[in-house]
Amino acid sequence: MTMQECYAALGGDYEEVVSRLRSERLIQKFVLKFLDDGSFDLLAASMAAQNREDAFRAAHTIKGMCQNLSFTALGKSAHDLTEALRNDWGADAPALYETVKADYARTAGAIRELKASLGL
Repeated sequence: MTMQECYAALGGDYEEVVSRLRSERLIQKFVLKFLDDGSFDLLAASMAAQNREDAFRAAHTIKGMCQNLSFTALGKSAHDLTEALRNDWGADAPALYETVKADYARTAGAIRELKASLGL
């Protein structure tokens, strides 16, 4: 799998990230590090416990990483959840979390496939 194919699979914007980071090696480094970040685990635990502050922080972190890496689909759903949690526990937060969860699974799956194709 190429980096462009990975971006297509995860719903990202490869050209945008190239314009920002300018190096395929640098993009690969940060894309692979995405899997090591614990923000999604924190989000899942915080949503289950209805801990708005930690859920907001985790969703906000995911959103920021996605903006930096041009993970468009996950970035949009994380943004929507961040805004729903900004000041209170929005009624739509659980449904928005389900979208984030699906987008995260898609993103992580594409990155794992990339990693496997690189023999890592």
